[in-house]
Amino acid sequence: MSYVAPVKDMLFNIQHLANIEQIAQLPGFEDAGLDTAQAVLEESAKFTEGVLAPLNWEGDKNPSSLKDGVVTATPGFKDAFKQFTDGGWQGLQHPTDFGGQGLPKTIGAACGEMVNSANMSFALCPLLSDGAIEALLTAGSDELKATYLENLVSGKWTGTMNLTEPQAGSDLALVRSRAEPQLDGTYKVFGTKIFITWGEHDMAENIVHLVLARVSGAPEGVKGISLFVVPKFMVNQDGSLGARNDVHCASIEHKMGIKASPTAVLQYGDNGGAIGYLVGQENRGLEYMFIMMNAARYGVGVQGIAIAERAYQKAVQFSRDRVQSRPVDGSTPGSAPIIHHPDVRRMLMTMRAYTEGCRALASVAASAYDAAHHHTDAEARKQNQAFYEFMVPLVKGYSTEMSLEVTSLGVQVHGGMGFIEETGAAQYYRDAKILTIYEGTTAIQANDLVGRKTSRDGGQIAKGIAGQVEATEADLLASGSAHALAVAKRLKAARLAFIDVVEFVAGNTKASPNAVFAGSVPYLMLAGNLMAGWQLARSLLVAEKAIAAGDDVAFMQAKITTARFYADHLLSKAGGLRDSIVEGADSVTALPLDAF
Repeated sequence: MSYVAPVKDMLFNIQHLANIEQIAQLPGFEDAGLDTAQAVLEESAKFTEGVLAPLNWEGDKNPSSLKDGVVTATPGFKDAFKQFTDGGWQGLQHPTDFGGQGLPKTIGAACGEMVNSANMSFALCPLLSDGAIEALLTAGSDELKATYLENLVSGKWTGTMNLTEPQAGSDLALVRSRAEPQLDGTYKVFGTKIFITWGEHDMAENIVHLVLARVSGAPEGVKGISLFVVPKFMVNQDGSLGARNDVHCASIEHKMGIKASPTAVLQYGDNGGAIGYLVGQENRGLEYMFIMMNAARYGVGVQGIAIAERAYQKAVQFSRDRVQSRPVDGSTPGSAPIIHHPDVRRMLMTMRAYTEGCRALASVAASAYDAAHHHTDAEARKQNQAFYEFMVPLVKGYSTEMSLEVTSLGVQVHGGMGFIEETGAAQYYRDAKILTIYEGTTAIQANDLVGRKTSRDGGQIAKGIAGQVEATEADLLASGSAHALAVAKRLKAARLAFIDVVEFVAGNTKASPNAVFAGSVPYLMLAGNLMAGWQLARSLLVAEKAIAAGDDVAFMQAKITTARFYADHLLSKAGGLRDSIVEGADSVTALPLDAF
């Protein structure tokens, strides 16, 4: 078995949690109801299962290669990318004005999960293009939009993000790449950028680099950074490609995972300067780049869900096939498939619950994004935007951290065979690790959650969301079923733990920053755990009603069981996290630096 897209679970979320029919009432989304979602997801499943998934293992064995400055993708990738672009998948949720299909993020995110589950290395190329498209849509001039967007949206050209330099990782104030204004309004860009995903390849006709650099005389620090479009090939007035620009791939990295995705070192300006075009205004580059990064951060969170799903499917199949040991309850006279063993079941349920919880969370966040951008009411747009922005570091941070646990459990289910590359389980574990690092490490997401999303408004948005969780608790109590009551109990305890932490963060960030930031990642994990558990609690309520109506009883019963497991085994961790944050801050920084 390779990969089977979880279309039914995705559609459950899209219909019942993300409320696709309400999204279809928004201007521009009139044709994007449940029927459209189902048709698009089913087509995406065919493509990802049949074309992309079989190339995943090949990409791990035969990564992209560099020779004489030319990067050649893994065999099969170039043809798969052509099929991807010919199918219109790159432009799925981008505006129709530039050749896209204009579908909501709620649908696009589910398709993105499939692409990433099938082949994460491949999926990184369109993910980076999505970010470039978003930045140009927001801050690009009409001329830049006319020159680049249609070809980016179609996938004829691809895009990159160029932030990092050898001395400037997460601290972009240290960026040294420079841009010199020219008389014709262009700039000449000089510098070295590292960790550039799909920064050089042979799958598209052109690569559109979005590059952070300092204009001569700009202020120091982040206030002096500007954003530039630097194409691999210059674009002529008629849209045809011209001369090669002065940007070249010096090397590609040899990595632990995502090996088929070329991670390039790009050198700008070795032969007189790479020609670049200013995006927006000078010295506002970081602001524009954050548009790309927010789009990418959500996308990376979806990658975590995707790789967890792939690892779960692999582990389930292996546990059905692998015969080992007699069950402890004596249910079979001899050795049985290991799925009979309680601890294997615990591991599989953990994998399943984490994955489904985070998928539900991401779907609801995507729905808020759609409402924030398309709702006719300004206040509704504002509220949905605040909700979405609060969820982005959780989707990115919690989903990627959980993917490490899930892919590790996938190896564990395989036992010794999981440590052998040929089984495939190890690749998912290796691929997952990068997700907690790129587009802002988990600590960076946690800093964002503490600073911008909690302390800045005194925790008001966080407490407002907690109020929505409390409303779900009331619905669970009203249900009165044993499962609903048990989940309500865990959900309430986690919510109260969350509120305690929000108050601690809001009340102490300025006065005791070390104490607050010592618990920033645990706070993110608590918040993500609660929000995913909340969505599974909502799923339980939907499933109970469906069962009462005789609708897809087996699937709905599995939803209830998964929600109950999440509450009992995962949501129950919230209290311990609360204690470590609120009461354990001092011990984090107590040891003298020279004692390490």
